[in-house]
Amino acid sequence: MGQPSPEAAKWIDTSDFRDDSYCMRRRGVIAGLGAALAVISFAVKTRADRLEDILSLPLDHPAVQYMERTNADPVARLDQRLENGQAKLDFALNSWGYLPAVLKQLGMNADSQVLVFSKTSIQNSHISPRTPRAIYFNDDVAVGYVQNGDELELSALDPVRGVIFYTLEMAKSDQVGFARRDDCLRCHLGPVTLGAPGLLISSIHPRTRELRDVHGSAFMTDHRSSFGERWGGWYVTGTHGSARHLGNNIALVDPVESGEPAGDASQNITNLGKMLDTSKYLVPTSDIVALMTLEHQIRMTNLLTRIGWDARIALHDASSGEAQDTVVEKLRPEIDEMVGYMLFLDEAPLEAPVKGVSSFTTTFPQRGPRDRSGRSLRDFDLRTRLFRYPLSYMIYSPAFDGLPAPVHDYVYQRLYNVFTSAEQSPKYARLSAEDRRALLEIVQQTKPGLPAYWKPNLSPTSDRAFASSFGDNLPWIREGPQCTECAQRRESRHAPAPRFCRDYWTVAVRFSL
Repeated sequence: MGQPSPEAAKWIDTSDFRDDSYCMRRRGVIAGLGAALAVISFAVKTRADRLEDILSLPLDHPAVQYMERTNADPVARLDQRLENGQAKLDFALNSWGYLPAVLKQLGMNADSQVLVFSKTSIQNSHISPRTPRAIYFNDDVAVGYVQNGDELELSALDPVRGVIFYTLEMAKSDQVGFARRDDCLRCHLGPVTLGAPGLLISSIHPRTRELRDVHGSAFMTDHRSSFGERWGGWYVTGTHGSARHLGNNIALVDPVESGEPAGDASQNITNLGKMLDTSKYLVPTSDIVALMTLEHQIRMTNLLTRIGWDARIALHDASSGEAQDTVVEKLRPEIDEMVGYMLFLDEAPLEAPVKGVSSFTTTFPQRGPRDRSGRSLRDFDLRTRLFRYPLSYMIYSPAFDGLPAPVHDYVYQRLYNVFTSAEQSPKYARLSAEDRRALLEIVQQTKPGLPAYWKPNLSPTSDRAFASSFGDNLPWIREGPQCTECAQRRESRHAPAPRFCRDYWTVAVRFSL
């Protein structure tokens, strides 16, 4: 495998490292976690992207106040419940400690597990190909577990402030609590996190004839990265035909001095039993589909955070006479970049069908939501692309919902124009008419809070069966004609719905879920 193509998302060139670099020392690599770990905070070669041109946005800006402690992210809320005695973390009588209980409390599936053996953690002395670090994730939280480690490492998504970092001591204690770790920003804040506290996933590049004199290198990956540039330093379980990746190469442990490329034996691995004791982990896999999903989610999270910060800061600092539309116009290029990423416009096509070996491919889509036809943005394709319907499921996330209203307005208008084919720019050409129609219908039927122009003109009786399927949990009508009973009981969302609403559900029922 030679040098990554120019289309690689980002390069992190370590040839200019110094011995006193905090995040990259010969025997002590990186401090910090994230939903997946990378080699960061050094000389960075990137595309000339505007978002990557800034080192850091002001953490103490009044519109952000990143250092302020709140209960707005899932880990902070769990910590508050532990403190109030409303939750309890059971300690497992094996090396897992609090891990199973933490995953349960945070609503995380063990089948999201991915394994990384590169030394890219504050606990790198415990990490090796025989004892890789496990990372578990959902839309809002990532948890890192290291065998015989001192602590669990967590990142959680605050809708306004972005990614917040925590640790939990692994030793059994009567006073269990999460500690916020802002020192993780020494590696999780910089150009590759788009200038705001963010998440990281990297692939270590093997030493080759062309790069034999380079003192190690790693590069960031996401759904835009070609298959052959991904997962150096990670275990990968699953099948992928003749396509080749960098995973399962145990020579790629050290991000500073990487080893040689691996042969065919590192490809299409479905069982890790010959490489490590899988009984030490909650599941025996490092699923390829989970890895691909995580890669997409990490940059999507960073984009949501950065756009949110830029918009809040710009709106706060705008002059009293400056219209919100003017502020958004200044941010339009970066918002357009986020919309393009949401739509997978630059996704690298799969060279061959991909198949995971864990239950992740089944359980992830089950989280929905689904439209009347049973379609979900979480449905996988895995033949030529990651998802069947190319719009990020992160549109349902609190981070998306937490974007300032002017940004929401612009994003919704752009998506609507694309889905209805009013937008004919060549950049959207890869979205077929079938894709656009499906995405319009899925979003219309599953995303609350859409602008009025998104709502189709429906017959009062054509979808009565769908309305009745809600039973007594039919959402209340927010606009249009209402009977007296509706108006009186609209706050009681789980009370039996009046038949008037069930029969005349068309006035925005499906949009008030």
